[in-house]
Amino acid sequence: MKLKPILSAVLFCAVSLSASAQNDSVTIRKIYDEALVNGKAYENLHYLCKNIGQRISGSANAQKAVEWSKKLMEGYGFDKVYLQEVMVPHWVRGEKEQGFIIDGKTRTPVALAALGMSVGTPKAGITAEVIELHSLKELETLGADKIKGKIVFFNRPFDERFIEAGRAYGTAGDQRNLGPGAASKYGAVAVIVRSLTSALDNYPHTGATSYGTNTPIPAAALSTIAANKLSETIKNAKGKPVQFFLKDNCQMLPDAQSFNVVGELKGTEEPNQFITVGGHLDSWDLAEGAHDDGTGVMQSAEVLRIFKAMGYKPKHSIRAVFFMNEENGDRGGLKYAELAAANKEEHIAAIESDGGGFTPRGFGITTSAATLQKINENWKPLFTPYQSDHLTQGGGGSDIGPLKQTVPGVTLIGFQADSQRYFDIHHTPNDVFENVNKRELELGAASMASLVYLIDQHGLKF
Repeated sequence: MKLKPILSAVLFCAVSLSASAQNDSVTIRKIYDEALVNGKAYENLHYLCKNIGQRISGSANAQKAVEWSKKLMEGYGFDKVYLQEVMVPHWVRGEKEQGFIIDGKTRTPVALAALGMSVGTPKAGITAEVIELHSLKELETLGADKIKGKIVFFNRPFDERFIEAGRAYGTAGDQRNLGPGAASKYGAVAVIVRSLTSALDNYPHTGATSYGTNTPIPAAALSTIAANKLSETIKNAKGKPVQFFLKDNCQMLPDAQSFNVVGELKGTEEPNQFITVGGHLDSWDLAEGAHDDGTGVMQSAEVLRIFKAMGYKPKHSIRAVFFMNEENGDRGGLKYAELAAANKEEHIAAIESDGGGFTPRGFGITTSAATLQKINENWKPLFTPYQSDHLTQGGGGSDIGPLKQTVPGVTLIGFQADSQRYFDIHHTPNDVFENVNKRELELGAASMASLVYLIDQHGLKF
């Protein structure tokens, strides 16, 4: 280990800055010290994952998470802790799904998981010829004559040319989000989708689908190994029909009552102006929701805890928000924005952490080019010693996005963690506490607290 060069970099940064920036540098150093030495995010995440577990909206575990989160923030002595009631979808997976590739007399079981919001199959399951497609556009090209009565298999992999893995996820996601509804329009009886990941493994990745106005049909995601096996089987059949068997037990129950959990430090100068930092408390039901998004909510609470521990009194009111129902409805984010507008709140900025608790890289900021340039000129040197200085254009998140429509002037910001491993475990049974690194989580919380501090001190109007 070589500590001296790192300390020298921090000192060099401090002496080369203006007096105001030097004060900021000293405070940011204190923020990192508190997070790394006395941080609570990791142990809080352990409790959330191991004592509560999966937290799909409408479930008993989601309610347990709400109650525990409220007590956690109250225990830290935040100035105000409260719940925002919101009605959420209540989708239930039911018994474990079954899937088989049927090639003549050969039945090969494969790893798959129903997509969130999918309808169930008949009790006996569905057996039908499977047709492989790589885009939604192919549905239109083939038409109902070639699709009706079949199971559509969307098998478009990630585009590996993207450096930022989230962009690959975004360009591949339509086949999961919209594919089942689109295939239903042409008479398909079910849809199976290649899991949205670069990883080659046997973990199926769930995630929400939306049928729009089309008739709901059963939909499931195959692991990437299973998708490759099915594609190979179809290719080797040389035009002969290959069938697939799918059985799941999903159902939609009536909407359920749930809550956003909000903790607040009251501003000393502008108490009616808010900086929000948050993530989503709900998770999919296959695992513990550690990276998605247990890390995000625990980092958000940690921001306020760090300020309390330091004795920092913010100028503006700062909120940590644990949003409910990001995964299959965004109801929590919509409710938060609705209430912000109804209460005539002024929001300076909203920061969302929903990209996993990996090594922090920086922030995506939705603002003008001129403002972003000023942000980089003034703040990039402060983040450089901590290697989280990528301050780029465009950022936000599903939960804070609705604020843009209801609260004029809010700046949306997305916390950016290293993305290379995130989609290996995203929405899978492998999203467990053991796959979160303590130090990476703490560094992320410190970087978020540092940005909140800078916004609180200086605003975003340069």
